[in-house]
Amino acid sequence: MRYITGGIALGAALVLGALATTAQAAAAPAQPARTGGLYAPTALVLTVGQGAGRADATVQRAVTLSCTPGGAGSHPNPKAACAQLRAVSGEFSEVTGAPDGRLCTKEWNPLVVTADGVWQGRRVSYTHTFANPCELTGGQGAVFEF
Repeated sequence: MRYITGGIALGAALVLGALATTAQAAAAPAQPARTGGLYAPTALVLTVGQGAGRADATVQRAVTLSCTPGGAGSHPNPKAACAQLRAVSGEFSEVTGAPDGRLCTKEWNPLVVTADGVWQGRRVSYTHTFANPCELTGGQGAVFEF
């Protein structure tokens, strides 16, 4: 009988301890979600692929780019890419639509660049098709130079 009473007392102590811990966790106020500081979130995945459009392109290269607050990610020159995007207020069409005056052949060998993610708190999904590699290197700026 002595052993049974000790076992019951131990079991009761374990149950009461677990209930007390659960009650404390339930009574604790919920912590607000961390916002990440003073800067709006900016995190992008940039790709370059072979093909005429996003749906049929084969991705050849991809990098990440974060511009909060400086420049970071796997992009080879994140500070220059972030500076270029800030200069055009995140409008990727301004980056890809500004050719440098380079003369290119008229061959059709399409390359697609994409940008997906968040730019200063706003969702971004951008696609642009260049007719050939010459046009890509002439109109990409620092953002798609990887």
